[in-house]
Amino acid sequence: MIIKSLELETVCGITSKLPKNDKIELAFWGRSNVGKSSLINTLLNRKSFARISSQPGKTQTINYYNINNACYFVDLPGYGYAKVSKEIAAKWMKMIEKYLDNSEALRVVFLLIDIRHDPSAKDVETYKLLCSKGFNPLIIATKSDKVSKNQRNASMQAIRKKLGLVEGTPIIPFSALKKEGKEEIWEYIDYFVKELKINESED
Repeated sequence: MIIKSLELETVCGITSKLPKNDKIELAFWGRSNVGKSSLINTLLNRKSFARISSQPGKTQTINYYNINNACYFVDLPGYGYAKVSKEIAAKWMKMIEKYLDNSEALRVVFLLIDIRHDPSAKDVETYKLLCSKGFNPLIIATKSDKVSKNQRNASMQAIRKKLGLVEGTPIIPFSALKKEGKEEIWEYIDYFVKELKINESED
């Protein structure tokens, strides 16, 4: 997809009313500092459209990016940030679950996992939560340039085993530095935008 127009259209906080969009939404989720903003910026050919910070927990809202007036990228707040109080973290989680349960336009969730580490208990919990809500998340293994090829293969096997991935679930190695995985991710996005409709559940 060639990016012809791009807009941060909606920003939703804990008390915000979620929008009802008429084009499909593709959500991006993962633990804090897993590289969500870097991924989105790389996909959109921007350096700083999605805010990047060395401090985990920077994204504290649900951000809707309108892409070519054809679909929305939805950037969800990261989880597992220790410096956020349990009360605030619980409110974020409630906001995210409200989105997952109520968005009529959400069709796909990309779950980001840091390839350098085994999935955490929270990663496993998040994957199972998404599956329980009817999603089959695609896994993006971020920071792939930080490991050797041998380590990569072992890490991807560990991710698949630890998460208990549904058979056939793709794991896409991604590097914001080397742009690895960018084209493969866009192939999936292009397919989803062409094939998935907002009213498919009503047919």
